[in-house]
Amino acid sequence: MNRSVYITKLASYYPNGPVSNEDIEKYLGLINNQSSKARPLILRNNQIKTRYYSFDKEGKTTHTNTNLTRLAIEKLFDENFKQADIELLSCGTTTPDQMLPPHAAMVHGELGGHPVEINTASGSCSAGIQALKFGYMSVLSGNTSNAVCTGSERFSKWMQAKFFKEEAEKVAQLEGGDGMIAFEKDFLRFMLSDGAAAALLKDKPNTEGLSLRIDWIEQRSFAHELPACMYYGAVKNEAGKFIGWNDLEQDQWTGESVFALKQDTKLLGEYIVKKGGEFMKDLVEKKKIDIKNLTYFLPHLSSNYFASRIAKELEVLNIDIPSAKWFTNLSWVGNVGAASPLLMLEELFNSGRLKKGDTLWMMIPESARFNYGYVMLTVV
Repeated sequence: MNRSVYITKLASYYPNGPVSNEDIEKYLGLINNQSSKARPLILRNNQIKTRYYSFDKEGKTTHTNTNLTRLAIEKLFDENFKQADIELLSCGTTTPDQMLPPHAAMVHGELGGHPVEINTASGSCSAGIQALKFGYMSVLSGNTSNAVCTGSERFSKWMQAKFFKEEAEKVAQLEGGDGMIAFEKDFLRFMLSDGAAAALLKDKPNTEGLSLRIDWIEQRSFAHELPACMYYGAVKNEAGKFIGWNDLEQDQWTGESVFALKQDTKLLGEYIVKKGGEFMKDLVEKKKIDIKNLTYFLPHLSSNYFASRIAKELEVLNIDIPSAKWFTNLSWVGNVGAASPLLMLEELFNSGRLKKGDTLWMMIPESARFNYGYVMLTVV
């Protein structure tokens, strides 16, 4: 098979203006009328300066996830590629606006146009890359000649204080404390952001300007070894048993903030870098990657806290990628989950910094149950 697949255009969409660290709780609200005690530590560790929310200071929604995705896709349209040209729409997200219909169907419905093949990838950080891989395989196989692939999130609505009110009151009553929610839920409120990115894949590169040839996309899950780490719509009981929302009583849904996103920070710290390193080492050997000739390394970081830990792990693995080759936009964009890898790529692609022959290696760790994606691209 001599076919190749190229990313010929990338677009992004962020709702409203950037929100500073000082304004986070002005938007999200105070839980139990108190500022988070963990907030200064969390912000010092993640080093995020601004993020984006899809509602205003009064809490009024300005964008749904579907809106964000559609607005990013529409930026792909020009005289060379119109809405009527789309053959496949593949969308990944952690935060769909509803459980059913699937996210891609809702995006297609709002986008309008004509009948197209759709695919929805559901997960957390790797969902956008899973959506990209579906489009890549479709074009590579000749099933379609193009694909529009997206990653998007609207985390902010899940992080509003009102959704933790009943749990905070319950904690205060039962424990006689200050009603502060568990750190595993609280720290995510100061990391997560909203936005969408869209990539146009074609079977031919641009005739003018640069394109990104997708050399390969590899993913691996370690769910057979490790328990759930990031989750929502479920709880872990005292014995560590994982229980889904439909096996819980209705009063638990609000009393324990079952539908709040939460993360087992102990599991995260112990395995997220280690397992990603194992997979990376295997890929270096399997693909015979020449690390010295890499131009850019694009690691998706949920927090800048992990940057030094990843660098140390790479040193142990004898994979030397100098910090000058790293590219990330976490500090001014925030952690946008499934959208983050494509948002990073979009910013670099449209920065004017790339030239033909450059190689880009993307790393996408997902802590939900430890799934990892790696993507190799060449600028043509």
